Amino acid sequence: LHSNHLFCDCHLAWLSQWLRQRPTIGLFTQCSGPAQLRGLNVAEIQKNEFSCSGQTDSAHAQLCSLSSGSCPAMCTCSNGIVDCRGKGLTAIPANLPETMTEIRLELNGIKSIPPGAFSPYKKLRRIDLSNNQISEIAPDAFQGLRSLNSLVLYGNKITDLPKGVFGGLFALQLLLLNANKINCVRADAFQDLQNLSLLSLYDNKIQSLAKGTFTSLRAIQTLHLAQNPFICDCNLKWLADFLRANPVETSGARCASPRRLANKRIGQIKSKKFRCSGESCPQPWTEDYQLNSECNSDVVCPPKCRCESGVVECSNLKLTKIPDRIPQSTAELRLNNNEISILEATGIFKKLPHLKKINLSNNKVSEIEDGAFEGASSVNELHLTVNQLESVRSGMFRGLDGLRTLMLRNNRISCIHNDSFTGLRNVRLLSLYDNQISTIAPGAFDTLQSLSTLNLLANPFNCNCQLAWLGDWLRKRKIVTGNPRCQNPDFLRQIPLQDVAFPDFRCEEGKEETSCIPRPQCPQECTCLDTVVRCSNKHLKALPKGIPKNVTELYLDGNQFTQVPGQLSTFKYLQLVDLSNNKISSLSNSSFTNMSQLTTLILSYNSLQCIPPLAFEGLRSLRLLSLHGNDISSLPEGIFTDVTSLSHLAIGANPLYCSCNLRWLSSWVKTGYKEPGIARCAGPPDMEGKLLLTTPAKKFECQGERCPCCLSIHSSGHQAERCFGSRILFGRDCEVALSGCSSNPCANGGTCQPQEGEGAGFRCLCPVGFEGPSCHTTSDPCKEHSCKNGGSCVPSATNYTCLCPAHYTGEFCEQPPNFCSDELNPCQHDSTCISTSQGPRCECAPGYVGSNCSEDFDDCQDHRCQNNARCLDEVNGYSCLCTEGYSGQLCEMPPHTSGQPGLCERAECQNGAPCVERGARALCQCLPGFGGPKCEKLLSVNFVDRDTYLQFTDLQDWPRANITLQVSTAEGNGILLYNGDSDHMAVELYQGHVRVSYDPGTHPSSAIYSAETINDGQFHTVELVTFDQMVNLSIDGGSPMTMDNSGKHYTLNSEAPLYVGGMPVDVNSAAFRLWQLLNGTSFHG
Repeated sequence: LHSNHLFCDCHLAWLSQWLRQRPTIGLFTQCSGPAQLRGLNVAEIQKNEFSCSGQTDSAHAQLCSLSSGSCPAMCTCSNGIVDCRGKGLTAIPANLPETMTEIRLELNGIKSIPPGAFSPYKKLRRIDLSNNQISEIAPDAFQGLRSLNSLVLYGNKITDLPKGVFGGLFALQLLLLNANKINCVRADAFQDLQNLSLLSLYDNKIQSLAKGTFTSLRAIQTLHLAQNPFICDCNLKWLADFLRANPVETSGARCASPRRLANKRIGQIKSKKFRCSGESCPQPWTEDYQLNSECNSDVVCPPKCRCESGVVECSNLKLTKIPDRIPQSTAELRLNNNEISILEATGIFKKLPHLKKINLSNNKVSEIEDGAFEGASSVNELHLTVNQLESVRSGMFRGLDGLRTLMLRNNRISCIHNDSFTGLRNVRLLSLYDNQISTIAPGAFDTLQSLSTLNLLANPFNCNCQLAWLGDWLRKRKIVTGNPRCQNPDFLRQIPLQDVAFPDFRCEEGKEETSCIPRPQCPQECTCLDTVVRCSNKHLKALPKGIPKNVTELYLDGNQFTQVPGQLSTFKYLQLVDLSNNKISSLSNSSFTNMSQLTTLILSYNSLQCIPPLAFEGLRSLRLLSLHGNDISSLPEGIFTDVTSLSHLAIGANPLYCSCNLRWLSSWVKTGYKEPGIARCAGPPDMEGKLLLTTPAKKFECQGERCPCCLSIHSSGHQAERCFGSRILFGRDCEVALSGCSSNPCANGGTCQPQEGEGAGFRCLCPVGFEGPSCHTTSDPCKEHSCKNGGSCVPSATNYTCLCPAHYTGEFCEQPPNFCSDELNPCQHDSTCISTSQGPRCECAPGYVGSNCSEDFDDCQDHRCQNNARCLDEVNGYSCLCTEGYSGQLCEMPPHTSGQPGLCERAECQNGAPCVERGARALCQCLPGFGGPKCEKLLSVNFVDRDTYLQFTDLQDWPRANITLQVSTAEGNGILLYNGDSDHMAVELYQGHVRVSYDPGTHPSSAIYSAETINDGQFHTVELVTFDQMVNLSIDGGSPMTMDNSGKHYTLNSEAPLYVGGMPVDVNSAAFRLWQLLNGTSFHG
């Protein structure tokens, strides 16, 4: 490749690695630019030196592609429009038609926009990437698109706009960035957008904007800035001046703080009110300074935490999540002893380049989202001791490339699989002490190349054939702390793993195949993409089991629910819930508790008539509420008191009874135009057909009704009464009021609350110290005390205190003593003492047993000496004294007589394997590709010839299967798996991606593609889980992609053979003809 004009920017980084792996070829391949790399050998340049600035000369950024490109298989293309909406894509398709003018990629799972993603497509006028999972955009993603006039990016997870990302987009007229997580906008972000007429930054996390951010927007007509937490201090004064001079902001942007300006419209506040506290010039380490400086610069200390010389101390604060903003200079982050349950992938660690240690011990962590530690490459210690993790997978730790110490003590991990620790090549110390691990997959620690200390103690290992490899591995590696012991089976209980002989790791018939690879967490009835779960139109009457705890969007529309499922309140990260088109007839005051992050709630097309006053209590983030198409005639005043963020209420197609009782609603929707002018009145007769939004509030009058009644207007013209909890009303005009509270039944200052429903009941809220139906009884504060560990409750007038037993401390005696201190340590004979919440536990030194290791164990009790040999007890073991002529470790070898065949002669090693004698047994040393005690099993196959294939028949349970292939190839196309005739399943390589197509008789067939390419010559793991009509595909243990074939429930024909790596010519041509395969090439590799 020498003597060319290679421009070494980020697009060429791959070539450096490729050449290094092949040191004998491509010699003297040199860069001609940029200037600082000119003349250097490509193979010698480090990955981080290949950079793209976003401002690169477009002549150099020309990406090669096929001359015309083609329509992706899963998309439709016509009239210059490429439509890939809702196809489950996780990456932008490559090699698109160069002539396209519009591309629609909304409603997919795309996570990033790579360098130069759209640069080859010069004719693009519109790009729609809304409602994806995009969190990263390369600076030059849109470079060179001089014709682009619409760019739609709303509904993603963008936190930062890279420098120059919109550079050169001179024709852009529409830019939608709403509903993201953008926390900061550079002053020059929009400098090239002179023709932009609409810019939406609505619903982000922006607290301040640098002066001049909008100066270059000369054509701007509409600007949306509302639903951002603006801090209206001296730094934002310029914005108020700008909005007064240019009244283009139509969404009603308001201040979030300081308190004196909270909720006021920025454009209506006088300039002098924008003040900075203290001196006029903001000081470092103040919020003003932080907001006034460049994006992602250093931040103030998180609330309630202490920050000193690189240590951020946030322990013991009852935090439920990692703080959003942490100083960039942080070296150690202490978050121990809090209540964090899920570690979300927010990208927080990308902003902490100096971080070395994270302490998350003593929390409630049960789930770590894949990529939660992305960007934490400088961290070398991670403490997750005493949490609630049940499984570990490599995605959890992605980004921790420099990690050396990983503490996972005291969790609930039950098994370790091959993907648990992939990528942690620098970890030296790994502690899995005191979990619930029963099995570990062979090779689980192979990727931990630097591992020097491993603690597996205090785990209930099941020493069956699955664990046979581990005993041998522990003996060879000698890096394990102590002696991990077997818990099962009974005959091996408490025996150290490395002391168990290989043949004693046995499995019962039929129980060999147990796997602990975690199944994708998604209910059978639903489809899941990241944190979005869709269970629409499945005839559900109850919430399906297995919905991921970190779900943010839940679609339950088109089902048979008659009430809001109670378990919804356990999903506290929900941002959208769709319950439209069900049969829900009523809501309770607790229907939506614990949903503080909910922004969208859709209840349209149900049978709702009455909604209680506190139904939406606590929904402070709710912005869109749809009650459209129900049977609602009235709403109680104050029902929206808590929903302070609500900007859109859909209440059309309801029989609204517009009397004086709805006057409040008429006034409320008019402030901020919260209802879009669709809802109309159904009564009284003189109001029929009038719009709620535009009819003056004074027209909402009563003719006799004195109190809010929830009316359903029937065809006969009569009104049926359904009344609210404050007063129960009867009569045609609600003229009779009955209330259980009218007689003041609550004593001792209790508060009376009338009961909802058709009776006149009530309940009393009693003050501290009283209880009972009417608050007459003096309460006993010790009745439900929280004293722990045998502490005694001592009552006082209104409260109680706890009297703790010896050595226990804390307000509720919850702090256990240090049982391993010199005065309390019960362990003898140099045993190790471990302090647990239940008391001390002793790890006995070899040869000792008992709760405090005081007894010398007689190892001869269960000896296995044979042929009348005598057992001699030793410390932590025994030896056998053989009778004359016998030999072997257990005296199992009879006297050797001449002519008798040797061990290796009896071993019957197969497939050319040599045999060696080791002590009292013969070992077959298998050649590569073979395994098993006699090397009788074929483990791997090298496909060399183009007509090679493997054929499997008699497939039990097919098509329910878990198939894992380890594949190494440098070619882009080839068949990996094929099964079928008229219906089929095919797994093939297509352009280097893995493509799975599946047709269980539900024409047309479905297909999914892997985002990753696997034809780089390295080994990759392709895992396929099939369950009737559902298929999951996972590459190298990454997030699974799911394909669910709805339709008639056929299953594949299990009589057709399963072909691996190729197939016979006649089968191939038939499959190719039916479009079941995209290429007819056999696999090569």
